[in-house]
Amino acid sequence: MAMRGIGAALGVLAMLSGCGGGGSDSAGGGSIITGPGTPPTSPSATCSLKARQDWVAGQLREWYLFADTLPASLDPAPYRTVDDYIDALTATARSQGRDRYFTYLTSIAEEDAYYQSGSSAGFGFRLLYDTSAGRVYVAESYEGTPALNGGVDRGAEIVAIGASTANLRTVSDIMASGGAQGVVDALGPSSVGTARVLRVADASGTRTVTLTKTDYSLTPVSSRYGARILDDGGRKVGYVNLRTFIDTADPALREAFQGFRTAGVTEIIVDLRYNGGGLVSIGELLGDLMGGNRFASDIFSYTSFRPEKSAYNETRNFQPQAQSIAPTRVAFIGTGGTASASEMVINAFIPYLRANAALIGTNTYGKPVGQIALDLSACDDRLRVIAFAVENAARNADYFGGLAGSMDVSCRAPDDLTHPLGDPQEASIRQALDFLAGRSCTPVTTGRSARAVATTAPRELLSPLRPDTTQRETPGTF
Repeated sequence: MAMRGIGAALGVLAMLSGCGGGGSDSAGGGSIITGPGTPPTSPSATCSLKARQDWVAGQLREWYLFADTLPASLDPAPYRTVDDYIDALTATARSQGRDRYFTYLTSIAEEDAYYQSGSSAGFGFRLLYDTSAGRVYVAESYEGTPALNGGVDRGAEIVAIGASTANLRTVSDIMASGGAQGVVDALGPSSVGTARVLRVADASGTRTVTLTKTDYSLTPVSSRYGARILDDGGRKVGYVNLRTFIDTADPALREAFQGFRTAGVTEIIVDLRYNGGGLVSIGELLGDLMGGNRFASDIFSYTSFRPEKSAYNETRNFQPQAQSIAPTRVAFIGTGGTASASEMVINAFIPYLRANAALIGTNTYGKPVGQIALDLSACDDRLRVIAFAVENAARNADYFGGLAGSMDVSCRAPDDLTHPLGDPQEASIRQALDFLAGRSCTPVTTGRSARAVATTAPRELLSPLRPDTTQRETPGTF
């Protein structure tokens, strides 16, 4: 979450999920916190394992929101990587469910490339897995990527994976021996040129395709279904599906809401079901575009650091835009993959819309805290450290167990892979339309253990044990 008005002292802040990550701000724009005591920028002086570990420990003691949980001292020598040392330093907060791998080390270059344009290397699809059944499905494929160009799209099942047709292994066998991480490993490294043979089953039958990972730029609002106006029995309902909060979402969101405004739409569906977060500035823009009837004095969010860092606290008010609408009812579609900046947007509207806002689908991830970026540029190290909490106008930031318990209304619905996203017959969208029409529903089960809807085949987004930036912000992406 970016801090406006603090200038060079504070800049790149983030709300990054733990499904893999979750959201961030100003990766493309603001300055970076380096903090007092940052080592000199000579690689030879700073990039040994010990120097990097010491730097990480110093930054955590300076900025970590849960400072009281840090060990008084912790010898870095037994830890073979910086990541392992961070895990040990934050172990107490993680055991309390307050830092579920939200604090981590990443690459400056990799993160900046993602937030500025969604740049990454991969097949270009998002995967869901069902551990009990040993199956993997495609949740969606991105435009202009090998997956979609190869005819692999939402609803397809990945039946087998191999480096060639000669060594194809069934997904059920892979999961039986290695679990979900075994599937991640089978899909290969996130590097250009990595090729895999996939046996795919969908409505057209079963076939074998070869996909090769390439560089691509993620389209945050799909050109196929990202924004449209649905006709629900003569009622006009705006639908917007945001994949991730990155810089390039700005013009797409403005265009979508201008379309809603022109059509006189006052009821909308905001589909964040797979959105793990992203730039908070884009989250604030999305809020502003739904804030056409908000006063300049209405509070969007409070950002609060630990007491000794309270000088960095900030109150952010709504800033209606030329494209803003004044929604009377909003249905937010969410799942366990909905995290961080996505949750911030939903939470911001609870005090204003109350029963006229609903969570549709399942419970969300539960991350009311955000990260700052601390850079050790000589080593291409960026430490994302939990440093602040985000509250709505009612001062609610207590949703580590997901947002379902904070909502006045929630409606349970499955993620229906038999219909495309944006289709009014897709189960979650159908339930959203029913809510907007005033029909009753079954509430979402609350609590961290209830993120997956109780269906015959609960599915989760596939994520590596150590996700990269793309996989944090767009969980399930490969």
